[in-house]
Amino acid sequence: MTNFKDREQGFEAKFAHDAETQFKIIARRNRLLGQWAAAKMGLTQEETDAYAKAVVQADFEEAGDEDVIRKVLGDLTSAGVDADETMVRTALDEKAVEARRQFMETK
Repeated sequence: MTNFKDREQGFEAKFAHDAETQFKIIARRNRLLGQWAAAKMGLTQEETDAYAKAVVQADFEEAGDEDVIRKVLGDLTSAGVDADETMVRTALDEKAVEARRQFMETK
């Protein structure tokens, strides 16, 4: 019985660790996307930092990536940047790869 309980606790710990890792990678991806969009909008460094944080916060509005995409696309459009949903989704995918790579390098 102890072996089963140990295995169960091990699986629970791994699940929690994997979920935390995924959360950190997504938050990093969103920050990188915010920095990318800020560069497109010509923001200052201080504005870029604040905007990147706002993009990370936007991800808490609903499950999935749609809230982040909607925010970034709306902000780019409002700033007069020629952008479309495909461009933002492509950048999101690229930043996901970069975020995972950065995360693995820091481990």
